[in-house]
Amino acid sequence: MSEPWQISTDVLVIGGGPAACWAAVHAREAGAEVVLVDKGYCGTSGATAPSGTGVWYVAPEAAARSKAKASREALGGHLADHYWMDRVLDQTYTNMNRLAVEGRYPFPADPETGEPLRTGVQGPEYMRRMRAWVQRLGVRILDHAPALELLVDADGVVRGAAGYQRHADQDYRVLAGAVVLATGGCAFLSRALGTNVDTGDGALMAAEAGARFSGMEFSNAYGIVPKGSTITKTAYYSYATFFHADGRVLEGAGSAQGRSVIARTLLSEPVFAQLDRADAGVQARMRLGQPNFFLQFDRRGIDPFTDRFEVDLLAEGTVRGTGGIDVVDDDCATTVPGLYAAGDAATRERICGGFTGGGSHNAAWAMSSGSWAGRGAAAFARGSGRVDPAAVRGAGRVGLDPETTESVSPAEVVAAAQRELIPFEKNYLRHGDRIRPALAELDNLWERAARGLGGTTGAERVQARQAAAITAVGRLMYRSTLARTETRGMSKRADHPDLDPAQHHHILSGGLDEVWTAASATRLAVAS
Repeated sequence: MSEPWQISTDVLVIGGGPAACWAAVHAREAGAEVVLVDKGYCGTSGATAPSGTGVWYVAPEAAARSKAKASREALGGHLADHYWMDRVLDQTYTNMNRLAVEGRYPFPADPETGEPLRTGVQGPEYMRRMRAWVQRLGVRILDHAPALELLVDADGVVRGAAGYQRHADQDYRVLAGAVVLATGGCAFLSRALGTNVDTGDGALMAAEAGARFSGMEFSNAYGIVPKGSTITKTAYYSYATFFHADGRVLEGAGSAQGRSVIARTLLSEPVFAQLDRADAGVQARMRLGQPNFFLQFDRRGIDPFTDRFEVDLLAEGTVRGTGGIDVVDDDCATTVPGLYAAGDAATRERICGGFTGGGSHNAAWAMSSGSWAGRGAAAFARGSGRVDPAAVRGAGRVGLDPETTESVSPAEVVAAAQRELIPFEKNYLRHGDRIRPALAELDNLWERAARGLGGTTGAERVQARQAAAITAVGRLMYRSTLARTETRGMSKRADHPDLDPAQHHHILSGGLDEVWTAASATRLAVAS
């Protein structure tokens, strides 16, 4: 392999989904030179690109905004923050209107009023338009160029990243005044649609640089899917009736608060569903809103509105969960100077609390946090100046340079981590007696990976880092879960089934070899 290819810029954006693109747009508009590196092809990779999604877009009318903010507060265990919710609603409203004009997105019109409908986007078209917008602004995009580690200076300030360009089979280094991590969440390679690039890479890099996390216990999202499918569109199952294998209605099962009933039943028998509660108008809107959801049925000769079909639960981890890198100011700065976080890589507790934001809140958070992180990174870069290549070092550890001759393959590490993280009887139907052994296995796996996980080729190192990242995210998640000895939001503990008012706080976490946790008061608690 040849010597690393190296360039310098003001702001480096790592990622290629909506948060990354909005970060690039706003950093560029703030006057920064911007480079964006994506693990896949910017505009087609990630959870948004293959799907239709709602957006938390609410007109600036007091009653409507209040209703929107109240909709998930109780579900999220009252951990959301009205200050951040207001900011996201404002920024999302602005961005969606900009998307229509500057992004040239063809929003449909209401057939009755003629007004544009801006409460959702079709992922493929959205991301195609975002890529084109980013390119028009002069952002340099490096596709198929996964970042492997952050670069830091002697003071621990993040100054870029190093990675691998697949097409050129060449390592690269991008020196930067500031970095935005918009790498998505971690779905543990569960095969959920669009998430195979979402392996927690940004979380691993942030942890290595010393960043803090928040809400990692709220990272056990599971989507309902037809058996054997990868397409999670759980909102559509609000129109479903669920059945036992013998045809009896499965009482209490549902897509919102009855998913645990489905999970418990799946431990002993198959579960079936039928979208029999959708009338003709709803059916037409569903097909229009999410065509690929129905493609899987059409190919099998199934009419999901009249036929029963077997279902399963698919892990979506932090992609649909709310935990992630903690943000400490309005610009989505992290606890590490020069490092900013956006989208699913960052915690979404600020607007969702401890319950999934689904598509709409996450989509709004992606474009809002991306905008703030891009602007913040540009401002930081202006104050820090260009980087001396000799003054930076790679912060990466596990998966890059094994410490001994002991060898463990990425496939072994991923398989072992998945055994502890994907089964819903461990991660969804939580109990301390199951979580503690799972965490012990992940801790042992991390030690093995630290000693022997690595690769010689670029592709091998990418796989090794993915394996290390999945393991690191799992350890943060389970350590935080054990620290919250109650049921709140999506972290439901069978051994602690009640909500504890004394635990109305955030769980912070961090670390690699030794994972730590700490309680942090909510803004409301601080104010009172």
